[in-house]
Parts: sequence; structure tokens; C-alpha cells
Amino acid sequence: MERMRMVFTGSGGQGVITAAIIFAEAAVIYEGLNATQSQAYGAAARGGSTRSDIIISEEEINFPKVIQPNMLVCLTQESYTSYAPIIRPGGLLLTDSRFVKQERKVDAWQVELPLYQTVMDEIGKPIVFNICMLGAVVALTDLVQPASIMAVLKERIPSGFVDMNQKALDLGIALGASHKR
Repeated sequence: MERMRMVFTGSGGQGVITAAIIFAEAAVIYEGLNATQSQAYGAAARGGSTRSDIIISEEEINFPKVIQPNMLVCLTQESYTSYAPIIRPGGLLLTDSRFVKQERKVDAWQVELPLYQTVMDEIGKPIVFNICMLGAVVALTDLVQPASIMAVLKERIPSGFVDMNQKALDLGIALGASHKR
């Protein structure tokens, strides 16, 4: 497995950092991989910009910061404008079609999905937008299994929310699978 350097970006309140933590935990605890996860918050907890760096590898990881990601997820226009230039040539750029309008050409495989709209149409609660995004990441990268994500979720969330999160994950997987190379 090639080392995967990922950056998830968006705004406070979208669950970007929570999604990154869940992804890294799934890789380490259930997939037997090495992972690092770090985060940065903007000026405000809600509405300010957020960024989380994740590195997944079978080998030892010596530095947790991602300089040029293989995969970049942008859930706001501001994060897209700020971070699209850092993606590694040939990398994967995932955006949400409601919040991001892809403006510039980058040397990357660009995937634009209706993540938020699908969650609102099918579930009606934006709280699982980040889990739908994780499902798309799982489908597009094949780094971790959906069962590993769900195992982490079951440890982190009240049991009454497991079914809703499973549905959001499944929706994201279906969206991601429809755009897989």
C-alpha cells in the first residue's frame, strides 16, 4: 500500500475533524494500519475554517503534517479556494456540489458529489453530512472497510443514532462508487 496523505477541509460545525478522527481510528484499530491525524481550527469554532490532516500507511509515519495530499476533501468554497492548489499532481479532489463550485483547473481527479443534498433528501438531518462524506472517501479510496467505520461509530455515538449514521455512510458509499475510476 502506498502511503496516503489526506486533508479534510470545511467549516466548523460540519464534522470535518470528527470524520478525520473516525477514519484514522478505523485504519488503526480495525485495519491494522498506521495513521496520524492532526487538526487546525479557524478563528471561530462554528463557521470558521477547519482542516484535518490524515496519513495512512503500512510503514512507520515520522511526520504528521500533510504538505501535498494525495486526497483533498473540500466542503466549503473557502476551503476549496485555499487548499485546491496544494493537492499532489494526479491526486483526488472531492467536493460537495452544494457548497463548492469548482473554478480552477488542478492536476487532479476531481469528483463533485451532492453529499449534503443527498443527506437532506434521504435522511433530513445535516448532522450526518460528515458520515456521508466518509462513505464517499471509503468508496473512492478502498483504504478502510465500511464495517471498520461503523465499528468506530458504534463506540462513539449513542445507540439510537447508529442506524442514521449507517444510512448516511451507505449513501456516501453509493455516491462515491458511482464515480470510482
